[in-house]
Amino acid sequence: MHLNALIAPSRLTEESRLPMDIKQLWLKVQDLWGTLDEHPLLHSSLALVVLLVVALLLGRVARYLILHAVKLLGRQPALHWLNDLRHNKVFHRLAQMTPSLVIQFGLYLVPDLSKTATLFIGNVALAFTILFMVLAISALLNALLDIYARTEHARTRSIKGYVQLAKMVLFVFGAIIIVATLIDRSPLLLLSGLGAMSAVILLVYKDTLLSFVASVQLTSNDMLRVGDWIEMPQVGADGDVVDITLHTVKVQNFDKTIVSIPTWRLMSESFKNWRGMQASGGRRIKRSLYIDASGVRFIRDDEELKLSQVHLLTDYMSRKKAELKAWNEAQGNVAAMSANRRRMTNIGTFRAYALAYLKSHPEIQPNMTCMVRQMQTTAQGIPLEIYCFTRTTAWADYERIQGDIFDYLLAVLPEFGLSLYQQPSGGDLRAGMLPAVLGASHLPAPEKAVM
Repeated sequence: MHLNALIAPSRLTEESRLPMDIKQLWLKVQDLWGTLDEHPLLHSSLALVVLLVVALLLGRVARYLILHAVKLLGRQPALHWLNDLRHNKVFHRLAQMTPSLVIQFGLYLVPDLSKTATLFIGNVALAFTILFMVLAISALLNALLDIYARTEHARTRSIKGYVQLAKMVLFVFGAIIIVATLIDRSPLLLLSGLGAMSAVILLVYKDTLLSFVASVQLTSNDMLRVGDWIEMPQVGADGDVVDITLHTVKVQNFDKTIVSIPTWRLMSESFKNWRGMQASGGRRIKRSLYIDASGVRFIRDDEELKLSQVHLLTDYMSRKKAELKAWNEAQGNVAAMSANRRRMTNIGTFRAYALAYLKSHPEIQPNMTCMVRQMQTTAQGIPLEIYCFTRTTAWADYERIQGDIFDYLLAVLPEFGLSLYQQPSGGDLRAGMLPAVLGASHLPAPEKAVM
């Protein structure tokens, strides 16, 4: 309808009262609207531009109001979880839907817009609405993951792999719906086409499917947690698990390097998890002292008397002497011969002393296995293995305790007439060859032959 037909007669009478400049401006506006009525395409284009500007302005206003309101509500202790949603831009994504929604519902107010243009612009606006809705749901999943990470269950159960799988499915279906909206077709048609491509999809997402199955098995069987110390030499991993995702497990080695292990490899290959040691409250010491076999002998009477005064050996020596005395007396006259008589050895006495020392040590776990055992003799000597558990599982404290124990045992070996086996070094060879060299220098020079 022409704009002049809408002007009321009463308004015509008022034109005479307006000033001359306003009257001229009003006439120009009337001419402009008359021109727009004569050009429908220009009229609808300007209306679309106005609608777009209004939609963008309303989007800015909606975002400001929503974010400001959420920020105020998040200050309340009962609604602190709103801050996680705000930090992950959930409300920001929701506010971004406002312009597309305004365009969708405002298209019917645009004059002289063809049905084809209305359908196309409406589909594009709907596609943007779906896109921001998908992004909002993805941000919501991230926020839920942050909220779950602060709970006690997050220490034993990681759901990051499940969240990543849910986001992957969300994006796939969101992309299908957006494409179906743009081409104005049913999403079921595109989904039916995916059935024919199932073989290709399985090939492309093979690692994803394997990792998902492995992630479910690792989590359900409680085989791996964030914070566990694992050891997997075949991939160079020896450290703490810092992250468990759908595709990879990140391990921070003790040298601060990061190793990313495919999740499915943790199910197809073996790895060592030290969580049991950490949960037990004790860490094992298993190390041997290699005793020089040439120093093993029977204890003399004076040495027996001296060792009987050692506090850690008092009970052992009295009990052992009584046992040996009873056994030797039972042998009768044959016990007078040395080979027929039982006697204490210096290595056996040292083994008893080392065991008593470990059991009295304040930093050794008394409720776990503690023993000193003699292993099979090797070319490097007689191994005496120290097997016990410390009270702490901290690495630095464990190494300190282990070092203190072996420092003391090495230093006390000469008290029992024993020494540690050590392969000859360059200094030992030079010291052994020096007397021969010095002796050769004092030999008389050979006489010259007389012609």
